[in-house]
Amino acid sequence: MPTLPPGPTEQSPPSQPMPHQHRHVAESFGTDADRYDRARPGYPQALVDRVVAASPGPDVVDVGTGTGIAARQFQAAGCRVLGVEPDARMAALARRRGLTVDVAAFENWEPAGRAFDAVVSGQAWHWVDPVAGAAKAARTLRPGGRLAAFWNAGEPPAGLAEAFAEVYRRLLPDSLAARQWTMSAGDAYATLALKAADGMRAAGAFGAPEQWRFTWERDYTRDEWLDQLPTTGGHTGLPAARLEEVLTDVGAAVEAAGGGFTMRYTTVVVTAVRT
Repeated sequence: MPTLPPGPTEQSPPSQPMPHQHRHVAESFGTDADRYDRARPGYPQALVDRVVAASPGPDVVDVGTGTGIAARQFQAAGCRVLGVEPDARMAALARRRGLTVDVAAFENWEPAGRAFDAVVSGQAWHWVDPVAGAAKAARTLRPGGRLAAFWNAGEPPAGLAEAFAEVYRRLLPDSLAARQWTMSAGDAYATLALKAADGMRAAGAFGAPEQWRFTWERDYTRDEWLDQLPTTGGHTGLPAARLEEVLTDVGAAVEAAGGGFTMRYTTVVVTAVRT
């Protein structure tokens, strides 16, 4: 589904706060770090391979590493990965999975003289101030190093998407979760990508930003989809009783569609090279 953070969209008023001003939402993901790690999708191997090939060396910082989903993929590709994560609960799980993690918001993190070949961020760069984050990345990267922020934008089959939208309109009108179904995921993440690219330009230390896209699919059973939903920004803060209502009705929609579905993902990447 289009797991949008709160923040401006093409339908939102310009005065609406940016996603990084809603850090309380980002900090809610650690309430069930094990579920987050189990249920959230990874990223296309082609993306990992391209970032590694386009970077001058193997030293990587993963911003907003969470439980280390992306970090483990870069580690498996031969990189030395340091995670930076503001939520100590998420960081603890990542460490149990064998990663090194500094607990800090990226804008406040100190590299302590360390230099890196790539700064990456999966599903997390919108929680970072786009200009301050790009400036910190520039100070962290070696010349020729690469900053790459990326997001998974998911689209379920059209009929199921409308069934999901009806659930949220009925149970959570005017909520973030309801807004997630007012536009396509691709449009939503295009907005985040533009903000990221603007931040890279404003930092004054990168070449022209590029956008890469990778398409892929993942099959979900009803239970797999219901396992993931509570880990998304529109659901982590819901009262338990209301979340249970949402899960019951979303589950019924999936059952009516045959008990499962194929999510079409586009992974959107914004990347630039440190000059």
